[in-house]
Amino acid sequence: MNAEKRRAIFEALRAANPQPTTELEYRTPFQLLVAVVLSAQATDRSVNQATRRLFADAPTPQAIAALGEEGLIPYIRTIGLYRTKAKNVAQLARILLEQHGGEVPRSREALQALPGVGRKTANVVLNTAFGEPTIAVDTHIFRVANRTGLAPGKNVTEVERRLEKFVPAEFRKDAHHWLILHGRYVCKARKPECWRCPMAPWCEFRRKTPAPASTGR
Repeated sequence: MNAEKRRAIFEALRAANPQPTTELEYRTPFQLLVAVVLSAQATDRSVNQATRRLFADAPTPQAIAALGEEGLIPYIRTIGLYRTKAKNVAQLARILLEQHGGEVPRSREALQALPGVGRKTANVVLNTAFGEPTIAVDTHIFRVANRTGLAPGKNVTEVERRLEKFVPAEFRKDAHHWLILHGRYVCKARKPECWRCPMAPWCEFRRKTPAPASTGR
């Protein structure tokens, strides 16, 4: 895929969704960090259902640290891997208080030093909370990048590096949100809805799915 096609794709995504953002609910960088940690192997919907209660009662690192691991469990029990996540969230809250004055750090290295925070989570926080032009590659973005030919790679790190290289600078800040939403709702894993895809004219996926037959009588 050449630069002209890539630009056309992002222009089409921007036209369809001028101000994309995460579907996770949060009010502060700390709440976003917690929500992203909880979202590993879980849906945003399930995380939002849990964090509405959690953040109403414990919206700050101080409050989360006061709850502790056992105090967190009742709030997040409906989320997969909740015991491990409770441990990580309680620990990261304490570390933020002890080492960062209760503030979420703005460097990838400091973020990745926190329990439960990998490169993808750090990139989401840097992008969404602080406006950095990072691109966090999850399963949706990995699929879209490979299926369309936008930035093919054998693993998430390779795809991330290629997206950072190939996405035009003016689109880089929003690219993560456009691609994850596109993969979640249009370029689905089992059956992509190619007939309503704004990327279709430039997508290099050969087995494009046709529009479903009308069921009208």
